[in-house]
Amino acid sequence: MSKSNILLHEIEEQPSVIRNLLDYEMENIRSITRSFQGKFKYILIAARGSSDNAARYAQYLFGAYNKIQVALATPSLFTLYKRPPSLNEALVIGISQSGQSPDIIEVLKEAKKQGRPTLCITNEFNSKLTKTADEVIKLHARKEKAIAATKTYTASLVALALISCCLDNDPKRLKQLMMVPSWISQTINSLKNLISLTQRYRYMEHCVVIGRGFNYATAFEIALKLKELTKVFCEPYSSADFLHGPIATIGKGVPVIIVAPGGKVKRDIENILIKLRTLGAETIIISNNTPLLLKGRFLLPFPKSADEWLSPIIAIVPGQLFARQLAIEKSLNPDNPIGLTKVTETY
Repeated sequence: MSKSNILLHEIEEQPSVIRNLLDYEMENIRSITRSFQGKFKYILIAARGSSDNAARYAQYLFGAYNKIQVALATPSLFTLYKRPPSLNEALVIGISQSGQSPDIIEVLKEAKKQGRPTLCITNEFNSKLTKTADEVIKLHARKEKAIAATKTYTASLVALALISCCLDNDPKRLKQLMMVPSWISQTINSLKNLISLTQRYRYMEHCVVIGRGFNYATAFEIALKLKELTKVFCEPYSSADFLHGPIATIGKGVPVIIVAPGGKVKRDIENILIKLRTLGAETIIISNNTPLLLKGRFLLPFPKSADEWLSPIIAIVPGQLFARQLAIEKSLNPDNPIGLTKVTETY
């Protein structure tokens, strides 16, 4: 494998990683969810970077399907300020691909001091985080060599989706979840030639990414990948927040990436596309809805059969491929971006 193909290989690995996760962790997660039943009323998630974006997905996932409120932790209260809040009635989850971030570990340590159940989702089984948590879900993503997280991100989403299904013992949703590896494979295969058209955006210096609902997380993750790999200044927004001021930054030719699956957000996205067209924006559409795709200048499709609640796991893949190819067009190394390290320890 040539050096420039490490990230591409890991993007292409995602179907097999997810199959392994579903095979190896199904019974473990069933056991974990049974043991936690009745012991919490809300979930607090501590995470950074891509893992924090996975936590945003969890907010919509557990809220919509399990009627469980999900809050995002504020780790500096636990570390810098030494003033941790009460975690009464919380299940505390730490998500970290490396399992080494001190601030995430500190949140779980405090949760245990307060007698709360703790769970971690990580790719490193023998990490400090796994030694702290009561229960562990391993991502089974093998070693991630590229700096930018791809397969550990989608595996984290699948782990959360599996928890949600097991909490409600929902065989219908579980059956849909089992289709995700196939949908990702289809997406990768369909974009092999299309993605080369990213040369149009070689000189792009700034852009906006829009998503809403389940794909609010996808907007954040695509923006992060573009920042990491291409040095493009990229801001993520929900389509609702975007209308409350940031739309004023859009003028003729400004690139706007829109994550637009079919589902509850479709009409909302259609309305914002009308406004963007009036402003002359350059729209890049990631969607499994043909009418929405046809409204964009640059189209990144994924399979129509993917339900909205699972679409973030598939819709991120076109964003990963787009960011990687754009880095190459800009003569940057997508495998090892300057100024970044694989493991970042924050306090």
